Amino acid sequence: MSKAARKEGREAALAELGALLGERLTTAHAVRETHGRDESWHAVAMPDAVAFAETTEEVAAIVGICAAHDMPIIPFGAGTSLEGHVSAVHGGLSLDLSRMDRILEVNAADLDVRVEAGVTRKALNEHLRDTGLFFPIDPGANATLGGMVATRASGTNAVRYGTMRENVLALTAVMADGSIVHTGTRARKSSAGYDLTRLLIGSEGTLGVVTEVTLRLYGIPEAVRSGVVPFATLEGAVDAVIETIQSGLPIARIEILDPLSIRACNAYSKLTLAEVPTLFVEFHGTEASVAEQAERFAAIASEHGAGGATWASKAEDRTRLWEARHNAYYAALAYAPGKKGMVTDVCVPISRLAEAISGTLCDLETSFLKAPIVGHVGDGNFHMLLLMDPTDRRDLAEATRLHDLMVARALSLGGTCTGEHGIGEGKIKFLETEHGPGVAVMRAIKQALDPKGILNPGKIFAE
Repeated sequence: MSKAARKEGREAALAELGALLGERLTTAHAVRETHGRDESWHAVAMPDAVAFAETTEEVAAIVGICAAHDMPIIPFGAGTSLEGHVSAVHGGLSLDLSRMDRILEVNAADLDVRVEAGVTRKALNEHLRDTGLFFPIDPGANATLGGMVATRASGTNAVRYGTMRENVLALTAVMADGSIVHTGTRARKSSAGYDLTRLLIGSEGTLGVVTEVTLRLYGIPEAVRSGVVPFATLEGAVDAVIETIQSGLPIARIEILDPLSIRACNAYSKLTLAEVPTLFVEFHGTEASVAEQAERFAAIASEHGAGGATWASKAEDRTRLWEARHNAYYAALAYAPGKKGMVTDVCVPISRLAEAISGTLCDLETSFLKAPIVGHVGDGNFHMLLLMDPTDRRDLAEATRLHDLMVARALSLGGTCTGEHGIGEGKIKFLETEHGPGVAVMRAIKQALDPKGILNPGKIFAE
């Protein structure tokens, strides 16, 4: 398609969308700029316009208009992703679903809930508070549940409760031709045909636009105990994690922070933790069970060089602790004013975790860049936040080198190039290395479901 024809098609699409949406379609520069970036270091790529949808049927009408005029569509939730997922690398329409924020149905007896895609995880748990239930997937950011589906999010609770893959029962999605499909049911298992629900989970808006989600819920634990456990060495902390998991101890959260992360968190969150390798842990259960679990963990940790643990059972103390962990990204940015964060994650088999982290630390020892390391290490997932200036060629080259070494090491250890951030535009080059001929199968699925390539183009695959 020629540039002139493409421009004419987009102008026609915007005219039709304006007639449909009125003031809920905007071309204002500030709004477009906000919708052309996420939390990552990637450059802003603005859409031609932003549409604010309010119903599934409206999303279907919007997609149908865009399909008729070959206009790209980039689904947008809260903009908290970390690999450039929402950038409009080919222009087009940013489809903002944040106004689709209704909690449609809570089935307490069956432990499930149906929500629109724009509901955030914090809003859902606030709504559920009086039911005695909660939704456990906690990526840190107050992301929308539709966005969490799109990136197959996980987070601090994944070691016990799993990821979005295990906790989504059914979806409603608008496909590239504007048709509406319903995948899955409220039943806890099914062998009826292809698993379209899992196909859409983690597809990053490239196969369909998720508008409704049915989720598993869990009972709020009778007792919760959180702890901060300092270690003499990072290797000791990692070895304690490995033994804890291998022993079958039912831990709910187990997070690692290196000394640089602790230093940044102390300054940002007004803490006074020792600046040494540290595990943040949490146990869920009855009063008796969490006490026993904490005691067993303390014994394991002691064998690997742990200092005295500090425990918190009061809700306000636990909240302060985990807010500090969740704010580690912003704490690191505040620690290096003027720098951006090239944040990356990998995931390896738990038995290879020490090797993966120690190798990354060795790489960092010879580098001029600073990079805190944190991780959801209970499932072998950890993050490196490279503090760099993307406009400085030397910084960018070094950050890219360290990033690539970390990913290559994870793949060599039987791991993956991303445990939870997704591919987006930032990790495209690693997908073929990891999946080989499987990428051709993925492309075939993309071509079958989105033959015009209008759904979030420029993500997952190189073009």
